[in-house]
Amino acid sequence: MQRLRLVDLAEVIRSKNAGPFELTFDIIFPDMETFEGVRSSEIITRELVARLYGVPLEHVLHLVFVPAARAVKATIVRPVPSGGIGDADVYGAQQHVPWLEVEVPLPEPEDEEVEG
Repeated sequence: MQRLRLVDLAEVIRSKNAGPFELTFDIIFPDMETFEGVRSSEIITRELVARLYGVPLEHVLHLVFVPAARAVKATIVRPVPSGGIGDADVYGAQQHVPWLEVEVPLPEPEDEEVEG
């Protein structure tokens, strides 16, 4: 089993506001093989999102795998409303950083079964 960082697997990792009270995260993969590998690893869960952002599990509003887009989308309640006192990122565009170091366990290429 190899462990690869999400930043090395994904084509895009981004965050943005989903209205003034929510943040959404998009993780887009370059191909279906990578998307399916990450999805089948079961590393990306609502519990992971809550832990990455230090929010209660009930503040993880959505976690959706979208095969047609080769993407994962997660939405959380913003800890501070956009533009509110203490908000350091009005657009929510710099909140994706915790995803960068997430490690995904994937089979080693030689571990995969070879049909023959």
